[in-house]
Amino acid sequence: MKPEYKKKTIRSYVIRGGRMTDGQKNAFDQWWPVYGLSLFDGEISPAEIFEREAPLVVEVGFGMGDSLHEMAAADPDKDFIGIEVHPPGVGRLISLAGASGLSNLRVFMADAVDVMSDCIPESSVDRFQLFFPDPWHKKKHNKRRIVQPAFLQQVRRILKADARFHMATDWENYAEYAMDVLLSAPGYDNTSGESCFAERPAYRPKTKFEARGERLGHGVWDIVFSKVNEC
Repeated sequence: MKPEYKKKTIRSYVIRGGRMTDGQKNAFDQWWPVYGLSLFDGEISPAEIFEREAPLVVEVGFGMGDSLHEMAAADPDKDFIGIEVHPPGVGRLISLAGASGLSNLRVFMADAVDVMSDCIPESSVDRFQLFFPDPWHKKKHNKRRIVQPAFLQQVRRILKADARFHMATDWENYAEYAMDVLLSAPGYDNTSGESCFAERPAYRPKTKFEARGERLGHGVWDIVFSKVNEC
């Protein structure tokens, strides 16, 4: 399977050509009909998809899916939708979900901007997660960073009142940049106080990569803002 997306000039990611394992390939055959959602089916109804009313968490860029799987398994009273463009990570996540028998997880293999625009209903999301996005650290590539004013307003559209936007990054420059953009974004409020970073919430698992970075003295910055109504 290939990721779904519309044509646009600037993307926040590059499709990597990593090879899928046999297990990941088999996961698409066995589990995609259970967990997969299509961009081209249009706006979803979370209550119909999950067959219940429950708080909804949306995560963009879940990588290989380990932390999203862990969160969904640890919090069965919430429903989770993951959005990722890289097939190996999608294959691994749905394989893990199938083996665990998770019923509170669904996946788009598509461009996140397209999914938010066409598929996620307005004011339907209780928490939006963006963990360790590509920092595009070279100045000439900063325009590719996913955290931009227009993106934040797309996120805000799908958030419920008082819902949370949660970003984590291990690049201090990106953390400072994202903080500045969020502080300037209409309709957002920093839950930790002006210009302050948040403590890692208990629901966000600490990845092996993060733990290794901490041992080497690398930092991780969490940013948690809430949606507020504009006057």
